[in-house]
Amino acid sequence: MLKSKLVFIYAQRMKSPLCVIAAIIGGTLVANAAEKAAGTGPSFKGPLGLQMYSLRFHTATNALARIDKARELGFREIEGGAPRGMPAPEFLKMLEQRGMKLVSTGSDYARLKNDPDSVVAQAKALGAKYVMCSWIPHDKGRFLEKNAREAAQVFNAAGEKFRNAGITFTYHCHGYEFQPHGDGTLFDLIVQETKPEFVSFEIDVFWAAQGGADPAKLIRKHSSRFKLMHVKDLRKGAAVNSTGAAPDEDSVAVGEGQIDWPAVLKAAHAADIEYYFIEDEAKNAVEQIPQSLRYLESLRF
Repeated sequence: MLKSKLVFIYAQRMKSPLCVIAAIIGGTLVANAAEKAAGTGPSFKGPLGLQMYSLRFHTATNALARIDKARELGFREIEGGAPRGMPAPEFLKMLEQRGMKLVSTGSDYARLKNDPDSVVAQAKALGAKYVMCSWIPHDKGRFLEKNAREAAQVFNAAGEKFRNAGITFTYHCHGYEFQPHGDGTLFDLIVQETKPEFVSFEIDVFWAAQGGADPAKLIRKHSSRFKLMHVKDLRKGAAVNSTGAAPDEDSVAVGEGQIDWPAVLKAAHAADIEYYFIEDEAKNAVEQIPQSLRYLESLRF
């Protein structure tokens, strides 16, 4: 904005109405260019934030350093939560001082099941618009129909409380749900058994593909239910399995892996997905995230 003001003052001294108009327009263009959201381009418009889990290798203990790094990378909105022991007002003040905002936060399954009111209160204290759960407890490698049905009941009950508080509850897929069931998968069963007014979904593109699903087709199939997306690429040649686990190095920069991003983001746009978050699970995520942003900025679909 300082640059535009200087240009405007110069134009005034030139005493030319046309110069003044040109200065105003030029200053506006400069300001708009400066405010352009990282990762957005001619086709992908976001809104795009960062899942803070991506920075766990940057520093495991310094929450302020992670926030500063997220801002340095170009993000102004995040998915995450206050560090353990830090009161929500203190955390929000840290974000506000940096011009940042928490959009979505997480909850573990046990709290949703046993004390959903505390999760609602925590989300409200953080000013979160969305709450997501990313794991349904089960025996490793044995996610069963009974697990899916129980989760649907837990999500319906908790989701109603979130809806009443003006918060959108989402379940984040993790790969193990794409095992066959009937004419579809156990993920389809969870979608069918949850109430749309109470339960939405966050598609993690990496885990959907790693579990054997086609992310673009999945979005089209359940388009009205997906509200959030983790933008995360899967290494070419990575093994498909239903464990919900993968090596950190299977998470690669967006555009470098096996995901058909034009198809995925075109489907997401048609489905009116409300928020996107880059998540990078690699140890060198800090180096990969800028590559992902540049790819999204140049992508056309």
